[in-house]
Amino acid sequence: MKLSNNFDARRLRPRPAKSWPLRLGAMLGALFAAFGILLAMAGAASLAGRAPTLGALNDSTGEAIVVLMLGLFLLWAGIAFWRRCRLRLRRPSGLGLSPHLLKKRD
Repeated sequence: MKLSNNFDARRLRPRPAKSWPLRLGAMLGALFAAFGILLAMAGAASLAGRAPTLGALNDSTGEAIVVLMLGLFLLWAGIAFWRRCRLRLRRPSGLGLSPHLLKKRD
């Protein structure tokens, strides 16, 4: 096979993505999830009638429900963000060939 002068085999492979932003995003998502767990536990403790853990923030039942819902939302959002970042970190970065072009294996 004849190669031309302007052929560069490195262009066939995609550049590896920088993983630092994804790692920082995964850490931020885990931090949000942990903070959500703490808020949800504080809201649940307020609803159960224990001593208020957040001071005057959740004295009433309505405020305790708001803290509980905010904690559950932060937990859900943190886990979703963490999972999305982890999936992008583990994505294979091989050649982008179609399956029908690859060698068949029996």
